[in-house]
Amino acid sequence: MILKKKKSRSGLIAALDVGSTKIACFIAKLEGQEPRVVGIGHQVSKGVRGGAVVDLEAAESSILNAVSAAEQMAGESLESVIVNVAGGQPESRTVKVEVSLAGHEIGDADLRRVLAQGRAQAQHAERHLLHAIPAGFTIDGSRGIRDPRGMFGEKLGVNMHLVTVDTGAVRNLAAAIGRCRLDVDEVVVSAYAAGLAALVEDELDLGATVIDMGGGTTSVAVFNGGECVYTDIVRLGGTHVTNDIVQGLNTPLVHAERMKTLYGSALASPADEREIIDVPLIGEDEHAQANHVPKSILTGIIQPRLEETFELVRARLATAGFDRIAGRRVVLTGGASQLQGVRDLAALILDKQVRLGRPVRLPGLADQTGGPAFATCAGLIAFALHQNAQALKPSTASDTTAGGWFTRVGLWLRENL
Repeated sequence: MILKKKKSRSGLIAALDVGSTKIACFIAKLEGQEPRVVGIGHQVSKGVRGGAVVDLEAAESSILNAVSAAEQMAGESLESVIVNVAGGQPESRTVKVEVSLAGHEIGDADLRRVLAQGRAQAQHAERHLLHAIPAGFTIDGSRGIRDPRGMFGEKLGVNMHLVTVDTGAVRNLAAAIGRCRLDVDEVVVSAYAAGLAALVEDELDLGATVIDMGGGTTSVAVFNGGECVYTDIVRLGGTHVTNDIVQGLNTPLVHAERMKTLYGSALASPADEREIIDVPLIGEDEHAQANHVPKSILTGIIQPRLEETFELVRARLATAGFDRIAGRRVVLTGGASQLQGVRDLAALILDKQVRLGRPVRLPGLADQTGGPAFATCAGLIAFALHQNAQALKPSTASDTTAGGWFTRVGLWLRENL
C-alpha cells in the first residue's frame, strides 16, 4: 500500500490542494449534514512543477505553512488530509466485465465480485489506481441499470471507469505530506474534485466537461449520468503563459505575473493599441529607463498559448471519443481561468457553452476563497463527505481496501437512486 490510511476525527474533514503555483488547505466541520469551513490556509507553492513534487524539502515547507494557517484559524490539529493530484501522467479508460449469476437474485456479494473483476483490470506495478467508478450496470446485456440488487438474470456486467497514475508521483506527494506528520486519506484527480464542487445536478446528469486550469497543468474531466467518465491532463498552465511574457518582453518573472494579472487578456480588443503598459526590463533599474509597450503586444503573447491549451483539450476529447458525450457545456475552474477573455476564447475554440465554475456545493466561503481558483479544494471536501457517509453503512464497511473503491460504489448507487 502506498497510502497510510487513518480514520479522520469525527466531524472534521481536511482538504489539501497541492498545485504548481498555490497550495491551499480547507478544514471543514459537519453541522448536521452540512459542512462548514472553519479553517483556511493558502501559500505560494514551492517544490512542485507540472503538478508533481520535484523538491521534497521545499514542498514540505509550503504544505506545512498552508496547513498550519488553516489549523490556527480552525483551532484544530490535523492528523490526515485528502489531497488532489495534478500530475503523474494519468490514464483514463473504461473496462467492461461480466460475472455469471446462475439465475439467482443479485445481492451485495455479486456487486463486490463484478466490481473486483473490473478493478483487477488496472493492476500494474508501475501504476497506482486512483479511481474505479462504476458507470452503469447491465443484466444479460440490458443496459441503463442503476441498481441491479434484487433483480434476476444470468450475467451481471459493469462498465467501470479506471483512472491510474504513475506510482512514483503518488509516493512523492505522500512523502512530502508525511514530512508534515500528516497521513493521506485519499488522492483525487484535480478536475474530478473541481467538478464535484462546481457542477450543478443537471450538468452532472446530462453531460459537462470540467477544465481545471492550474499553474503547471490543465486537468480535464468529463461527467455524464452523474459520474466522471473520463479524465486527462494537458501539461500546460498559467505558469507557461507567465514564462512566455518573460521571454517575449524581457521582463522579470514577478513583473510578468503582475502584468498578466492586471492587464492580460486572452482576446484582442480595438483599444489594445491605445493602452500603454510600463514594462521593466531584466537587469535594469525600474526607474532608470522607461520602457512602454502597447497592450496589444501583451495580448499577442498570451493568446497563442491559451489557444494551444484549448486546442489540445479539444484534440484529447475527440481522440478519446468523449467530445459528444460531454454535451455542449464546459465549466472552467482554476486560477488561470480567471484571466480576462478566457471564457470567450474557450467557447470559440471548443464550440461549446462555457461558464466559470465556483464551489457551489460548499456554501459560506468568502469571496476571496470562493472563486474558481479554490474549486478543487472545495471539491475534495465534497468527495470526503460522501466517502465518510458511505463508510458508516454496514453493507460497505467490510470492503474498504485499496483506495476505498467499494465505498465509491455505494456513493454511485446512493447518488443515482
